[in-house]
Amino acid sequence: MSFIVLVIIAMCVIFMVHSIRYKLVTLPTMKYFKSALPTLSQTEQEAMEAGDTWWDTELFSGKPNWQQWHQIDAPKLSDKEQAFINTKLVHLLDMLDEEQIQADKDLPEAVWAYLKREGFFAFIIPEKFGGLEFSAQANSTIVAMIASKSLSTAVTVMVPNSLGPAELLLHYGTQTQQDDWLPKLASGDALPCFALTALDAGSDAGSIQDFGIICEGEYEGKSTLGLRLTWSKRYITLAPVATVLGLAFKAYDPNKLLGYTEDLGITCALIPTCHPGVKVGDRHNPLNQGFMNGTTQGEDVFIPLDWVIGSQAGVGKGWRMLVSCLSAGRGISLPALSAGTAHLCTRMTSAYTQVRSQFGVPIGAFEGVQASLARVAGLTYSIEACRQTTAQAIDMKKSPAVITAIAKYHLTEMSRVVMNDALDIHAGKGIQKGQSNYLANNYMGIPISITVEGANILTRNLMIFGQGATRCHPYIFQEIQTIQNKPADEAVKPFDKLLMAHLQHAGVNAIKCIGYGLTGALFSASPVSGPTKRYYQKLNWLSSCLSISAELAMLRLGGELKRKEMLSARLGDVLSHLYLASCVLKKYEHDGRQQGDLPSVCYAVEHHLAQGFTALDEFIDNFANMPIAFVLKRLMYIVGHGCKQPNDKLVIQVCSALRQSDASRERVSHLCRIGDQGAIHTMEHAYNLSRATFTYRALFNKWVKGRIDTVSLSFIEQVELAVQEQILTQEQSASLLEAEKWRIAAISVDVY
Repeated sequence: MSFIVLVIIAMCVIFMVHSIRYKLVTLPTMKYFKSALPTLSQTEQEAMEAGDTWWDTELFSGKPNWQQWHQIDAPKLSDKEQAFINTKLVHLLDMLDEEQIQADKDLPEAVWAYLKREGFFAFIIPEKFGGLEFSAQANSTIVAMIASKSLSTAVTVMVPNSLGPAELLLHYGTQTQQDDWLPKLASGDALPCFALTALDAGSDAGSIQDFGIICEGEYEGKSTLGLRLTWSKRYITLAPVATVLGLAFKAYDPNKLLGYTEDLGITCALIPTCHPGVKVGDRHNPLNQGFMNGTTQGEDVFIPLDWVIGSQAGVGKGWRMLVSCLSAGRGISLPALSAGTAHLCTRMTSAYTQVRSQFGVPIGAFEGVQASLARVAGLTYSIEACRQTTAQAIDMKKSPAVITAIAKYHLTEMSRVVMNDALDIHAGKGIQKGQSNYLANNYMGIPISITVEGANILTRNLMIFGQGATRCHPYIFQEIQTIQNKPADEAVKPFDKLLMAHLQHAGVNAIKCIGYGLTGALFSASPVSGPTKRYYQKLNWLSSCLSISAELAMLRLGGELKRKEMLSARLGDVLSHLYLASCVLKKYEHDGRQQGDLPSVCYAVEHHLAQGFTALDEFIDNFANMPIAFVLKRLMYIVGHGCKQPNDKLVIQVCSALRQSDASRERVSHLCRIGDQGAIHTMEHAYNLSRATFTYRALFNKWVKGRIDTVSLSFIEQVELAVQEQILTQEQSASLLEAEKWRIAAISVDVY
């Protein structure tokens, strides 16, 4: 009999025995559970307690509440936020020239002044401190729109509004610190950076060797209690130009001036960069991007204890500060950069496929090009849906660490796929640097997004499921806390109650999973009817498969599971694609089920379902031996799950919708502003003229094809001849000549 059947029978027996008041957990059995369940270090426990859960818990449960999901309001901007975008942001975009910024390795002085004056560094600061107090949705939208024009400027704006002094002060600063620093940060008088990464402390921030010793020292002529700091940091964005340094270090109290503990833990402080001993200025070159990035050092630098964020009460609380604030940054900034890049690619690539012709027809008519263009549009829809939804969670005062890790990892990876497809289609146009190339600078910047705020390898292999299995499970985290935080005799009763509920939950999900496998989830509940109904049913199915697979993995591997990174990463992929597909369907509903968007919606959801079930297959194949893997798959989907990548028919429908519906194309690329000059404007204008003159061009091409006498004539002369022979009218010829002028400008590249 298969392993899973035995497990189900065992759970049913346990439930029956427990229901007649036999106690399952005794003191001796507590030892087994304590060894079987994963143990959490102090830093892991603080990280999990600092964040919270959201829709990820529903997806992990095996029974997502779709009605609750749809009841969440559609994301929106306030009138004030929209007015800022329509005026001040538009003006900023008109000021930006990314090619020149990269050549100068800096933003122009006028741009720096404008950013400070108009509050671009003050999105998260409350109005009472002089900030704009924008929503996460507005913050994300603004950064995304800037990223579609200038990645260097987007990163410059992103950092002060993400993890940094303002965020930490708002949550943990004393009133005096807030009153002192926040108005300066809001006005731009103080430009912040935050220094965390060091030579041997990257993804493992807890291993930083930078330190501060509690001691008495002199400040402003008086003896005061403080810290003597030594640090050396690298990769710090804005460090070369910052006027205030947020610094993470480990605090020690060898003389026990603050109490009885010598190792106080990670601590965060704010230090003016003009303070004696603080060194900033040496720059890195992040793939030729123009934003400021560099190093900071200090040796034996004394600071008053009041400079610690939270003052003395904040000493040793830095890790909790960092993990609680970092998840919000992951959910806003990096998804915004990815969305800006994806919108740029979709807007320009859909235009280029109509403007660029080969073999006498637009290249968008070729199915090979359509396959790539459909992927660009479908994944862009998914990226935008996830960006909006994740920012919305933060606006709901959630701090969902797993959700933001999913958004950070998958959106940066999907934007890389989108960009690669866009460059494939643009071919030579995409690889020649210069003012006419609107893709190359964003292409160079993509690895930066993938690297920062937790490298993607770490995020996928350790965070998404490593935290998700424990944090999102309805019982595991409580069970671990009960065992770890209570004496064994006191833990027996509450743990017994939790374990029984856990087993009942797992048993129901196992039965449901097998039922879905037998029926293909055809009778699973869906909150909607119509073309997307089947997607909800399959997501229910995949959710139940994830739930039982996670239970089996934890049952068999226990605490060892978090060290089996390849296995846990695949379960994380399942959870991730469930979330991404959920965001797509939510956006489709909140946008009013736009028919022109349906092909892109279907493409995105089918892609995520296929990826989710593929990850599940790979997990099972590597988790169990072949016979057990075969049985598991047959029980979970006895007739097969039928989830494949989008077919050719859907690919053609996506491309047709982009070509035929201006509204659909606008919705999937609206973050890319066209403007009235520059390469983006040139391509968009050429696209519009090409569509407007398509019929004339077809008539002209048919007339000129095969005519030897027109070979030596210029295009203008050919058009004049076509007018003479009454193929075109004077008005049509004028339109065609204008369209051709812009077409040539659009497909041309820079020469030096």
